[in-house]
Amino acid sequence: MGTATFEPTVHYTSSTVAQIHVSGEIDEVFASTEEGLRGRVVEAIRLLAASAGEPVTAMVVDGEVRWPLIVHPDGSFIEATALAETEDGEPASAPRPLRTGEVPVVTGGPAPEPAAEPEGDLTADVAGSDETRDEAAVVMDAPEAPEPEAVAAEAPAAQLAQVPAVPAPEAPAVEAPAAGTPGVETPAPEASTPAAPLRSTTPRTATARRDTVREGVRRDPVQRATPTVEDLLGSRADRVKPRATEGWQGAIRRATGGAVSPRPGKAEQSRLDRERLVQRRLDGPRTIVILNPKGGAHKTTSTLLLAATFGTQRGGATLAWDNNETRGTLGWRAQNAPHHRTAVDLLEHLDSFAEPSQASLAALDTYVRTQVDARFDVLASDEDAAASSTIDAAAFDRLHGVLSRYYRLLIVDTGNNMRASNWVAAVAAADQLVIVSTVREDTAASAAWLLDGLREKGFDQKIDEAVTILAAPSAKPDRKLAERLERHFAQVTADVVHVPFDAALVDGGPIDFDALSPETRDAWLTVAAAIAGRL
Repeated sequence: MGTATFEPTVHYTSSTVAQIHVSGEIDEVFASTEEGLRGRVVEAIRLLAASAGEPVTAMVVDGEVRWPLIVHPDGSFIEATALAETEDGEPASAPRPLRTGEVPVVTGGPAPEPAAEPEGDLTADVAGSDETRDEAAVVMDAPEAPEPEAVAAEAPAAQLAQVPAVPAPEAPAVEAPAAGTPGVETPAPEASTPAAPLRSTTPRTATARRDTVREGVRRDPVQRATPTVEDLLGSRADRVKPRATEGWQGAIRRATGGAVSPRPGKAEQSRLDRERLVQRRLDGPRTIVILNPKGGAHKTTSTLLLAATFGTQRGGATLAWDNNETRGTLGWRAQNAPHHRTAVDLLEHLDSFAEPSQASLAALDTYVRTQVDARFDVLASDEDAAASSTIDAAAFDRLHGVLSRYYRLLIVDTGNNMRASNWVAAVAAADQLVIVSTVREDTAASAAWLLDGLREKGFDQKIDEAVTILAAPSAKPDRKLAERLERHFAQVTADVVHVPFDAALVDGGPIDFDALSPETRDAWLTVAAAIAGRL
C-alpha cells in the first residue's frame, strides 16, 4: 500500500509551536518542550494516517530547510533528514541537532529482556535495548542497514522450531513470525524492498501498551512527549476559529444560523490581528510617554485616545497621567468625576499607598478620575491657578513607583518644557516613546527638534524604537506635506502612523468616545498595535 495522496506540511514556528497545513486548513500544535512538540506533531500525522488507512508523508519545514516525515497508522515513523533540501530543491546541510528528527519513539514502556533468545533473533534486535530503539528511530541517519535476507538467514530453522517450547515473556510489540514457522503464512517480500527498512521501529499495538501498564513500568519523562494541562489551557483560546461578523462573510454566517461560517474577510482579519496584539500579555507594568514640546500638537488628545483604546481592549488597568509640572488640560478633557483631586493631592498622601498590604486600587479612586465607558483612569495635574507647588523629578519618580504597582499601563502626557526635571524623568522611565505631531510645518519641526535634543541627552535607543503619530489637522490635509513628514520621521523612529481628522475632537471639551468615527477608532487601534508590539 502506498502513501496517502494528500501531503500535509509541518511548519515549526518556534521550539514549542508548530503549524500543520492540510487541505487548506491550518492546525496549531503546542507543547511545553521541544521534545514534546515533536511527539505531538507525529501523533497528529498518525491520526491522519489512521484515518486514511495508509502511511502519510508530511513535509517538515524548519526555516529554509525541508525534509519528509513518513508516519504509519500504527505510530511508527521515519524523519528523513538525510533528504533535507532548500526551497529551491537544492540539497541542504543537515539541520541543527535538535531539528534532525532524532526523536525517541514514544512506546508503551521499556521492553523486557526475553529469556534464552538466540543471538540472531530479529525480535531481540528490535526491542532488546534503548540504544537499539534510538538507532531505529532515524533509519536514514544509520551508517549501514542490514539486508532483510541477511537478517532472516541468521535465524536457523532448528532454533525457530524450539521457540514454542520456551515460555515467552509478554511482548511489548507485535513480533513478526520468521519464514518457515509451521502453520504461519509468511508474505513474500516485495521486489522493490530497499536495503534499509522504511519504519523506525516495530508497531505500537494496543496489546503492547496494555501489557506495559499491567507490568507497572513507568516511561522515561523524556520519552513521554505527551501534552500537559498547561498545554491544554494555553491552547484553548487559539483553538477557536474566528467567526466573521462583517462583510458578506458575516452576512452568510447570520443567514445560515452559523451552519456556514466563512473565515473573516481581509479587513476584519486585520482588525482581529491588531486587537490580539493590543491584548497580548505583559510580564510587568509598562510606561508610554507622549512627547512634543509645542502646545497644540495633539499630545493630550493622543493620550486620552490611546488610553481609551488600550482600556477597552485590555479590560482596564490603564492610567492616563498628566505629568505637567504645573497645569495641564488632561483632566479638563476627561469625563467628569465626583472630585477634583490631582497628582499633587496624591503626592501628599502617597505614603499611605507605599505598602500594598495597607492600600488598594479602590483607595486610588479618590485621586483618579474613572472613565467608566472607556475603562481607564485619569490622574490630572494641578488645576489650582493660585498654587505654587510643582512636580519635580523626585516627585515623579515617587508617583511612578507607586502607580506602577496598581496599573499595567501608564500613558503619560507631558508638558512643553524639555528642561523641566519631571519631563526628563518621564523620558528616562519610559518603556516606549510616542512622538506626536499634526501635519503642520511648525509642530513637525518642533518634533524633529525634540528628537535631536533627546539624542544629545543619550536617549538614542529609545528614539530608534519610538512610534510617530501624524494627525490630520483638517478633513483635507496637505498630502505632499504628510508624505514629506512621513519620509523624515520614518528614518529616525521605528514606525509612523497616520490618524484622520475627526470633527468630534474639534471643540476641545471632554471627549465623547462613542461619537468617534469608525475610521478614527480603527486608526487608533493601529497606533495601539504598533506600540504594543514593542512593549
